[in-house]
Amino acid sequence: MSGIITDINALEILDSRGNPTVRVYVELECGIVSSASVPSGASTGENEAIELRDGDMKRYGGKGVLKAITNVQDIIAPELIGMNVLEQSDIDFAMIELDGTPNKSKLGANAILGVSMAVAKAGAMYSDMPLYRYLGGSNARRIPVPCMNILNGGSHADNSVDIQEFMVVPHGAPTFSEGLRYATETFHELKKLLNAKGKATSVGDEGGFAPNLDSNEEAMELIVEAIKNAGYKPGSDISLALDSAASEFLAPNSSNVYDLKWSGAGIKTSDEMIVMAKKWCEKYPIISWEDPLGENDWEGFSKFTKEFGESIEVVGDDLFVTNTKYVLKGIEQKSANSVLIKLNQIGTVTETIDTIRMCKDVGWRTFISHRSGETGDTFIADFAVAFDAGHIKTGSASRSERIEKYNRLLEIEAQLGASAQYFWK
Repeated sequence: MSGIITDINALEILDSRGNPTVRVYVELECGIVSSASVPSGASTGENEAIELRDGDMKRYGGKGVLKAITNVQDIIAPELIGMNVLEQSDIDFAMIELDGTPNKSKLGANAILGVSMAVAKAGAMYSDMPLYRYLGGSNARRIPVPCMNILNGGSHADNSVDIQEFMVVPHGAPTFSEGLRYATETFHELKKLLNAKGKATSVGDEGGFAPNLDSNEEAMELIVEAIKNAGYKPGSDISLALDSAASEFLAPNSSNVYDLKWSGAGIKTSDEMIVMAKKWCEKYPIISWEDPLGENDWEGFSKFTKEFGESIEVVGDDLFVTNTKYVLKGIEQKSANSVLIKLNQIGTVTETIDTIRMCKDVGWRTFISHRSGETGDTFIADFAVAFDAGHIKTGSASRSERIEKYNRLLEIEAQLGASAQYFWK
């Protein structure tokens, strides 16, 4: 039986925040049916592909996705039915052309990505391969280092911390499964510390703790203490990764002045933010820093990378939005040395792969990421292995939509056996 697409359907489901999102089903002539569910971000870059919402305030506060569902079934499906599921790029570019806008605002990136991911899964099933092998080929065997978000702030939590994510990075572990254990044990030690200090141990959107603290520095001090209490050496076994999501605390009408409003640390220019970062990097074992400045602060990013790029990974998320147009600009301006990769920022599997290839061609790293509004879909776990990303962030050691990705990576590691690789650089 052939791999011809015979049907495409979609369903409105709920994500991890209880908001509607899109699930797509692709059926092949041979009887194979695949499905894919699309995540949704909270802190989103202004240049991201558009997530289509209904705007009907009588349903889900306007966040329904019935328009996207209709677009899948009435516009996309008729165009793709009859195509070969193995022609991923042809299918993706057919949808891009069908949409016809620069940001997928007509059909919705959530509609297009759902189809794109489901097609990739169906292609893997038809080829009788795991998804990571189908997408990445026979050499796909590197399991990413988990950058586990164990303390939340900013727009991901209702607390007094500016930095959106404080992550532990178990780069000193010998295998992924051991690295996951290192990070998880640290997560539990942090909970003990917070309890002992009378701090809240409720969790944010991505499963990290979200206590009120006296400063951003206190968050890092607590995590370093938790690493030690778990029996590991900070900076050797486990280091820290930060995601400032600095666009979230830009001062009004500014691209390079920052209001550290949650912690009360005051107003800072780009240069003052870099001075603060230097103090932190000297004091704490920071190995990676994502979005240390705002998405339009290109000059500031270049200064930051010049200062720290030889010693840490400087990651652009909102700056690049997984888009080759902005990554190329970043390469020309030396704005970073790594790009955060989120499929729903650009809207198709093929365009995401193009961005990864552009990064690798100039020696930049890529960092695969979930979104704060997630589903149980494990696509990004296979995707990280397929494209040798080296590291992944998919939340904390809590909340099942986060744990599903870690468990899938454990499965892949077991499948690969002795051929599996695990290293940071």
